[in-house]
Amino acid sequence: MSIFPKISLRLEVENYLKEGFMNKEIVSAFGKEKAERKFETLLNHLSHPPSFTTVRVNTHLASVPHVKNLLLDELQKQFNGLSVPVIQHPDLQDVLLIPVIGPRRNIEKQQCEAIVGAQCGSAVLRGAHVYVPGIVSASKCMKAGDAVSVYSDIKGKCKKGAKEFDGTKVFLGNGISELGRREIFNGLPELKGMGVRMTEPVYLSPSFDNVLPSYLFLQNLPSAVVTHVLDPQPGEKILDLCAAPGGKTTHIAALMHNQGEVIALDKLPNKVKKIKQNALLLGLNSIRAFCFDGTKALKFDMVKDTEGEPPFFPESFDRILLDAPCSGMGQRPSMACSWTLKEVTSYQPLQRKLFTVAVKLLKPGGVLVYSTCTITLAENEEQVAWALTTFPCLQLQPQELKRANSRTLSQAPLAARRGCSARH
Repeated sequence: MSIFPKISLRLEVENYLKEGFMNKEIVSAFGKEKAERKFETLLNHLSHPPSFTTVRVNTHLASVPHVKNLLLDELQKQFNGLSVPVIQHPDLQDVLLIPVIGPRRNIEKQQCEAIVGAQCGSAVLRGAHVYVPGIVSASKCMKAGDAVSVYSDIKGKCKKGAKEFDGTKVFLGNGISELGRREIFNGLPELKGMGVRMTEPVYLSPSFDNVLPSYLFLQNLPSAVVTHVLDPQPGEKILDLCAAPGGKTTHIAALMHNQGEVIALDKLPNKVKKIKQNALLLGLNSIRAFCFDGTKALKFDMVKDTEGEPPFFPESFDRILLDAPCSGMGQRPSMACSWTLKEVTSYQPLQRKLFTVAVKLLKPGGVLVYSTCTITLAENEEQVAWALTTFPCLQLQPQELKRANSRTLSQAPLAARRGCSARH
């Protein structure tokens, strides 16, 4: 049962989402009242964490049973002997699921309080401790070692450094303060250590901070599904067009048994650095990451050779993953989104530019997977319809996976195959 308020949205954004959700097909199938209840349920679910914490095993370096046993030992340490199962996903064989315990309703609130921002609050609900940069406010009496109740300021109204806050706040659980109020707000921007160690979170999830870093990758279930839909094969040349931070990139390389070539693009240097770090950590040397704008990845000069670097010739890749920049409205948990309607609806043109490049870079007979982490029709169903109309060479493919059954998921990516006879 829901214990948090539904995700806090601007009214214009909520109305926009509702208008799309309450379309003729849905209303016709369920009736208006049931459709409205389903929409409200969706908004409530978005503010809560998923039922499972999902981790992907790096099968390039270790077997799933071996990593599962190591993880069980780690959870015993974290949860002080509490028996928490680790479940191998029945269809995604390289994915492990850890049930999230909660919500726990019998936690006694403390007099001393720490207020954190909405983003930090979401991380706490997924098992993170509270780090100093996420703390917005702390009680004037708070000292290191104090028992502290942690709250999320979901509307962003709390002033930095405030000694008390009576605005809208959501209880996240209790912890022990690692630092006093004076140390937290002493004006030193480089202070980045742990501020509150969570001991009684409302939702109990394991922390994966430096836990089996070469063997495990913390990854949401739909993200892991996307790569299985792509179904990369050893020896192929594959493009991850918008790759940071590299979760899907490294998954592609692992499923290919590190045999072949995976090109990863992102236009921000720090994000490309993260892709390279993850590839190195996971022991995957088939990945080549470049700082490059994906909308410019198609080479028009057929003479100039860039020696395997972007931009690329048309029809260069066997498979392409376009995990497009999006409004992110499907990320969980998310208690608040302050974006305007203009911001939420701004991604469709960019997605279409990237889609156009991806189609031209795909070999005849190749597979293109388009995915987002949002719930808007404009970025999902409408984009699929647009792509199939704009590019007659594309054929929509059933998402019946060799390693997974996509029917178990609420969000599924678009898989399209380029017709063998198609040319641009």
